[in-house]
Amino acid sequence: LFAAFFSRIYMLKVLSKLHLNCRSHNIKNFAKREMSEQVSKSMLSLALLQLNVTDNKVLNIEHVSKAIQKSCSQSTKIELLVLPECWNSPYSTASFPLYAEEVPNVNQQPQDSISPSIYMLCQKAKAFNVWIVGGSIPEQDGSSLYNTCVIIDSNGTIVGKHRKIHLFDIDVPGKIKFKESDALSAGTTPTLVQTPWGPIGVGICYDIRFPEYAMLLRQLGAKLLVYPGAFNMVTGPAHWELLQRARAVDNQLFVAACSPARVAPRKEGDYIAWGHRSPNHIIPS
Repeated sequence: LFAAFFSRIYMLKVLSKLHLNCRSHNIKNFAKREMSEQVSKSMLSLALLQLNVTDNKVLNIEHVSKAIQKSCSQSTKIELLVLPECWNSPYSTASFPLYAEEVPNVNQQPQDSISPSIYMLCQKAKAFNVWIVGGSIPEQDGSSLYNTCVIIDSNGTIVGKHRKIHLFDIDVPGKIKFKESDALSAGTTPTLVQTPWGPIGVGICYDIRFPEYAMLLRQLGAKLLVYPGAFNMVTGPAHWELLQRARAVDNQLFVAACSPARVAPRKEGDYIAWGHRSPNHIIPS
């Protein structure tokens, strides 16, 4: 977690559970006052689930289900879980239509036969009384595909749905070329959800590169920004941590991001995630 109030925090290593506690972090009095005015609970226990994504959708869903259960079964009560971008599918334009499923809107109930990934997340949120920022999955909506994140409350209800606004179209000669817009459509709506810890803004991966989006969420009241992401081996070393720190400093709030794990490519041309997560201050899981 990168807090502009406490710039040292980004230097801390290895993190899977995070406590946002003004007193224990020794944040200055003005920051404590601001947080107390805006956030109804003073502490948030957050887990970032960094996962290996395979080319087997059923296995990916099972893997996430077990990871949620393991995280929520630890002695520390987890209140908010964050999954990585594109956790049920390989990150490729060829895979998106093959792994896509319908994603219910806010307050709609998913059906296992139509939306198995979202159905599982809703069931786990309710079973473990935990909020989930559901990373992202490819969404099928008619003839259009989106890169979509759902936010689920502890009753298992979908309370937010974010479609990635800024599609990742990149061409770094000799290093990487990827064009999400070959398969995906862009979302058009900023996403802010009300939670027991105050308003949380959500973006997906490339959304973090645009300071105006984070500024808009801050103006709407966000105290924490969450970005599931899958930066690659070119952009990750240069920008993964830098952009999170920048958005936190820009807006004087907290930023958390979660990537898929980095794994060896199964075949030539596979997308390789940089594979980090932030905040960086945790008890190893």
